[in-house]
Amino acid sequence: MGSVKDLLVLDKPTKNKPGKAHFVFSDRYSVFDWGEMPDHIPDKGAAICITTAYFFEKIEEMGIKTHYRGLVEGDEIKKLSELNSPQSRMELNLLRVLKPRLAVDTYDYSVYKEEKGNMLIPLELIYRNSLPEGSSVFRRLKEGSLSLDDLGLDKKPYPGQVLERPLLDVSTKLEAIDRYISWDAAKELAGLSESELEEIKRVTLHINGVITSEASRAGLTNEDGKIEFGFDEARNLVLVDTLGTLDECRFTFEGMPVSKEIARLFYRNTNWYEEVEAAKKVDKVGWKELVGIKPAALLPVLKDAISRLYKASCNEMTHRIWFDDVPAVKAVLEEIRGIL
Repeated sequence: MGSVKDLLVLDKPTKNKPGKAHFVFSDRYSVFDWGEMPDHIPDKGAAICITTAYFFEKIEEMGIKTHYRGLVEGDEIKKLSELNSPQSRMELNLLRVLKPRLAVDTYDYSVYKEEKGNMLIPLELIYRNSLPEGSSVFRRLKEGSLSLDDLGLDKKPYPGQVLERPLLDVSTKLEAIDRYISWDAAKELAGLSESELEEIKRVTLHINGVITSEASRAGLTNEDGKIEFGFDEARNLVLVDTLGTLDECRFTFEGMPVSKEIARLFYRNTNWYEEVEAAKKVDKVGWKELVGIKPAALLPVLKDAISRLYKASCNEMTHRIWFDDVPAVKAVLEEIRGIL
């Protein structure tokens, strides 16, 4: 069970053979690494499942290997074109997750120098096409953990700046708090060769282009997003987890967020958020225990509007009406703008 989706293991993976599993996409959501938030967003799971399946099928048509096997409807595994109604369960090839060992105040990644295949790569790849307000880049520049040279810029960026070429970023994936790291550190801790690292970058940029193109057809701007990879038994690169959804990407429509950034905007004005940020500065591992209050529930009207946004975005991104009870994305965002 994860914070937003559940994993049902049907066959466990081994060193030499992938397993088989189902992702069950829930209506839960998470912000600021907290885990499950107090509200559930109606139909969010099905909308996310359909959207990521659309991108998996699109990516596979281009020759990129993925762990996607199909969607579960009844007792059958189907492609999107075969579905009778939106589903929230996906079948996939399951890779091993080899967690780094926590040693005092650091992580030991030596297992990735010993193991070679059928495993998740412990990195999260982030592409950035622009720097919208709320991007972690601004915080990291202020803290000094990121420089203009790292960004390939000669002057301080501003919120909303569109980058001349996509920027790639990398963070850890399996730590208590994921942290941004250098490419040299990423290569070292994941046990990657130089050619493997370059292939990961190349495929990430290609996938970014696909998502950006498809999103633009729905009137959405793909500001940034995250992608994850693994290795199969022959150490071939495999696209895993999910992609192209409102949870993995930061989309905007005429400058308005079309993602769970809307929930972040709501919570940034709460005492709970202030405590979360303060606790993370004190203890990067056990910070949740230092937060003395729980997050409040969303305003009911905002929760319902976010639900409609997920469904409307799914309809427009996949070019098929899966949910017929919602207006267009533009109309939903006008409503949300009024609420916020």
